[in-house]
Amino acid sequence: MTSDRFERGQAALSRIHGHVGEGVMAALQDIAPDFARLIIEFPYGDIYARPGLTPKERQIATLASLTTLGHAPKELKAHIQGALNVGCTRQEVVEVIMQMAVYAGFPAAVNALLVAKELFAEIDTSTRNAG
Repeated sequence: MTSDRFERGQAALSRIHGHVGEGVMAALQDIAPDFARLIIEFPYGDIYARPGLTPKERQIATLASLTTLGHAPKELKAHIQGALNVGCTRQEVVEVIMQMAVYAGFPAAVNALLVAKELFAEIDTSTRNAG
């Protein structure tokens, strides 16, 4: 039986991350199924699904936060893709990361920019190969 929180969370996760988010949750099922459920229910079902900010605005805040953390490149990459999925442009992603140099320092911003560069190259390669 799924809860309303879980259903809201699944919808938000899908809207932001598409099938990639489902893959992460599936990967956690073997080792920590309750943790996978909590990720869907709390951040996505309770927070991302709230009114007040658009999905794009929430992703901008998430990019800023992950950039300032400086130690979550996989999550940053996933949320850069999520930001693009909900309407951010590449330039907006880059600007958000550059802004964080003021608060998190240049090393954190450089590392985040390199994550963005890697993702953009992957997207461009898959687009060329699909066409």
